[in-house]
Amino acid sequence: MADELKTRILEILKTMEAPDGKQDVVSRGIVSDIFIADGKAFFSLTVPADQAQLFEPFCRRIEQQVATLDGVTKAMVALTAEKTAGSSAPRQSAPRPSAPPQGQGPAAPQGRRQGPGKAGVPGIEKIIAVASGKGGVGKSTTAVNLALGLSALGLKVGILDADIYGPSIPKLLALRDKPSSAGGRTIIPLEAYGLKAMSMGLLVDEETPMIWRGPMVMSALTQMLREVEWGELDILVVDMPPGTGDAQLTMAQQVPLAGAVIVSTPQDLALIDARKGLAMFRKVDVPVLGIVENMSYFVAPDTGKRYDIFGHGGAKSEAERLGVPFLGEVPIEMAIRESSDSGRPVVAVEPDGPHAKSYRDIAAQVLAELDSAGAKTEAPRIVFE
Repeated sequence: MADELKTRILEILKTMEAPDGKQDVVSRGIVSDIFIADGKAFFSLTVPADQAQLFEPFCRRIEQQVATLDGVTKAMVALTAEKTAGSSAPRQSAPRPSAPPQGQGPAAPQGRRQGPGKAGVPGIEKIIAVASGKGGVGKSTTAVNLALGLSALGLKVGILDADIYGPSIPKLLALRDKPSSAGGRTIIPLEAYGLKAMSMGLLVDEETPMIWRGPMVMSALTQMLREVEWGELDILVVDMPPGTGDAQLTMAQQVPLAGAVIVSTPQDLALIDARKGLAMFRKVDVPVLGIVENMSYFVAPDTGKRYDIFGHGGAKSEAERLGVPFLGEVPIEMAIRESSDSGRPVVAVEPDGPHAKSYRDIAAQVLAELDSAGAKTEAPRIVFE
């Protein structure tokens, strides 16, 4: 059955006109092996890096066409590219502090001096960003499970959905109520699974398109950050918008971020975008706490065999090359997707499962990196010349 489906998928690909006007992708030999499990089809196309934007919509059309086949419930098509020569030399990576010992709760992270023009938020000890260079890499799912992982370590945690145009946190946490107002001056955040949460998706109807320009977006983000009664939090996790545009840069410049976590997938094109996000945070002096490799591998439920569908180890190698910590890898797993879609994050509903452990281990590494970043902050010195 699987072989028959692969043949039918290839037949579909042969009939689809490539966006660059050249012959079909099958004849050109740029289609990877097709893997089918539990009705899901996974494969990738290898294209030049400078044609990624051209082929992205084409991949979505392929997914729609393949999903119409009997026996296929969903298709996932990724873009990948050969690495180009001439990469910069790797930076030396600093030793990573170890995670807190098992059974020993972590101390709340120490306060960190804020940069010029970055006023702290009363009651919030640390603010960290979860970011990605592009959409579709599982950033929001990672942000929610990271926040829950930090909460499981004994910290008071909140989560702010900073994606005005495509808020995901309400769905991921099954939040449907509207926030209330305290005297018409501040907003009371909603709570789910022990997290305090705020999102533009809680304030407007799900079908309402957001067509705001940059200044309006920043005004809304400022209100959700500074005019919300967060109370006393050890850490506020900010689910950043994907990409490295004006909104992301302004957010990184104006919000007192203690650090940033970059989420990527293994394929080279996603890593190229992740590299841009990392460079943006470094440019505005925000410590990069590390890189998470999402959709790292797939374990077939029937055989237990591991498949590196989109390649493997790319994010880890990139972290080593750039001199930042590698925080861990999360597999492609239907349980994570299904629990996320139903508003039941895997760390909350299956805390003893292997996937929850992956996120908790990442949370422990993030906490260790936060403590390390705070310890490295030096007091200002007055120099007479």
